[in-house]
Amino acid sequence: MSIQKQMRIIPCIVFLLVVGISIASAQENVTTTPAPSKTPIATTEELQEPSNQSNQTPVQTRIQADLAILTGNVQRPNGIVWHNSKLYTVCNGDFTIYEIDDTTAATRTYIWGVRNAHALYAETTDLGELNLWAPDFQSNELIRIDRNGVDTVLANLDGPWGIAYLNENEFLVTGLRSNNLMVVTRDGQSREIVTDLRSPTGVAADDNAVYIANTGSARRAIEWMDKAAIPAESDSEPVIARPLVSGLQNTTGLVLAADGHLYFAYSLGTRGVIGRIDPEVCKANEGCTNADVEIVVYTELAAPLAGLTISPDMRLFVHTMFSPDIYWVQLETASPESAASESAASEETSIQMPTVSPEIEQQESQ
Repeated sequence: MSIQKQMRIIPCIVFLLVVGISIASAQENVTTTPAPSKTPIATTEELQEPSNQSNQTPVQTRIQADLAILTGNVQRPNGIVWHNSKLYTVCNGDFTIYEIDDTTAATRTYIWGVRNAHALYAETTDLGELNLWAPDFQSNELIRIDRNGVDTVLANLDGPWGIAYLNENEFLVTGLRSNNLMVVTRDGQSREIVTDLRSPTGVAADDNAVYIANTGSARRAIEWMDKAAIPAESDSEPVIARPLVSGLQNTTGLVLAADGHLYFAYSLGTRGVIGRIDPEVCKANEGCTNADVEIVVYTELAAPLAGLTISPDMRLFVHTMFSPDIYWVQLETASPESAASESAASEETSIQMPTVSPEIEQQESQ
């Protein structure tokens, strides 16, 4: 072989040796590809989102296994309210209100003739008689119910949904289709006070503020307004509500409980969830987000939840739409002072149990 050919071969040999050494080195340092991980299963700790809420009693997140069935002996319950050791639920399966013992689950028919109410307000009159007030979504009326029958207080509403006690002569009523919040008197006089809402559902009120589930808004928010800002005359300028909690999906019932928190039913994906916030903290911070919400109950019930009510001793009752089962769970109890105060005022307790979503509204109207 000539010297020139040898000189051409040597660089090729050197190149092949270098490549071979690099490949061998890379093989020694190859990282094994891990097996695909399983979908993580959420634990109670993981379900609890971080919160900036100030709580005297830390919340413990419950899951479906923590819920007990009180009864399954009613037909498609919608609105539900606790009052004096009884539950009253409106069932759109048979247009009946049932009375249920909150401990024994003994159930009896209270009255027939309420078509589709998502909210109830219960009170005991000076004569010791029970009155129930309900916005009937199907008949577009605000009605008053007692053992003698059903009376229409105000007709020609447009999708009335939630109800809350305002004062001894007036109630707050949301209009899902009319996109407003109204004040309605016991004798049927009404006036709009908030007009820029989007599919509002639940409503609740304490001594100083009104809280509204403004479910269809771009913020997907619970909003609030000062009670003192409510106009006394029908020709006054509407009130502008401010965000309290934003980033919630399908918020339905709002309940102010004995521990001072605002509890609400909403959705995480397809599951119904119950969360809570301290309204004073959210107002002081000029609004909270969904990251500030404490998850109280993470259910496996199909969203949206149709009924939510809480007794003064912090027993939570909940059910989903079109299912006969009513569930309950014991929450952390409030301070004795708060519980006693709430129990004394239980005759004037207003609870909202709406169910929301455009899809569900379409189902009901068909």
